[in-house]
Amino acid sequence: MRGNITRRGKASWRLKFDNGTDPVTGKRLTEFVTVRGTKKEAEAELSKRLNQIDGGNYVANSKETVAVYVRGWLDGNADLAPTTKERFGKLVENQIVPHLGSLILQQLRPAHVSGWHNTLRKEGGKDGGPLSPATVRQAHRVLHLALARAFEDEKISRNVASGRKLPKADHVEIQILQQGQIAPLLEALQGHWLSPVATVAVGTGMRQGEIMGLQWADIDLDKGSLRVERSLEETKATGLRFKAPKSKSGIRTISLPASVIDALKVHRKRQLEQRIALGLGKPGKDALVFCGPEGEAIAPSKVSGQWRDAIDRLRSKPEATCPKVRFHDLRHTHASALIASGLDVVAISRRLGHASPVVTLSVYAHLFKRSDEGAAAAIEAAMRTGAEQ
Repeated sequence: MRGNITRRGKASWRLKFDNGTDPVTGKRLTEFVTVRGTKKEAEAELSKRLNQIDGGNYVANSKETVAVYVRGWLDGNADLAPTTKERFGKLVENQIVPHLGSLILQQLRPAHVSGWHNTLRKEGGKDGGPLSPATVRQAHRVLHLALARAFEDEKISRNVASGRKLPKADHVEIQILQQGQIAPLLEALQGHWLSPVATVAVGTGMRQGEIMGLQWADIDLDKGSLRVERSLEETKATGLRFKAPKSKSGIRTISLPASVIDALKVHRKRQLEQRIALGLGKPGKDALVFCGPEGEAIAPSKVSGQWRDAIDRLRSKPEATCPKVRFHDLRHTHASALIASGLDVVAISRRLGHASPVVTLSVYAHLFKRSDEGAAAAIEAAMRTGAEQ
């Protein structure tokens, strides 16, 4: 046996065994492990560890905690977008570390994960209140990703987050503007700086960051089209920065409806008048379409905040019929209108900049007609084609 056993106490034993050589220094690696039980049990444990070494699946003992590992994994993960890393960071600090952080990573068990789910559901939210199933699922995903990397790096022998039963996420109905609500809302926003922004959002289905990253050079008002090339992103770590769209499909050309073309023409004229009044002259071709007085980018958080304020003011009026919609719901409204018009899912997916039609269907499946009406007539026509000739 490539090791030995030494008694340390009445019922404890020290295992000493070789674990190969250091790939950098070439020196022999010696492991020391203390186990409790009888000598026979200690011999069995030594044999098991030697077999694991021979099989290439041995994991050396470590006192690293879940908190230390998960934080290090997140900090060193260069594959995550800044916004994703910031969102993951909140889940790590608010949901994972407070409940699992003090546990030794190698001692984390499936029961710990299941118990963690239950704790989050009961008291994981703000002020000790329950946490939504959706957030529990998001926190679990982060833990699972971190443990998957730990397994790949041979820090743990298995990913204990795999196969755990997750709470069912609450179904959240997508909020959209119904037929007859779009025009009144856009009319009510006339005079507000968000008016042309909202018109572009409804008319193109672009994401908020894509709209705020739009440059005049991207737009051809004569041809009635625009090109999505970038998105404006905001994080605490990097502030405002321009980045490529979420996927390759995000870089796309979108045809513009007449109302959007008219709104952009009026907006460009007003923008130019404002710049001349400030002594700034004409904007360059790379100037932002929607920006501050001196051409500076507008933070997405400001757009969202002022949108909420504008909607709240409209809804506070006695005669108001405006629904409570988020700015992102304008994109959903655009998609809904395309679906209702009968446009095929592939064309809708391309216009929205989704990675594939599968994404479009996963988000908007409930909006596509589920009726079987016309199916029998359609196949009957196909079956009879050529039969009567």
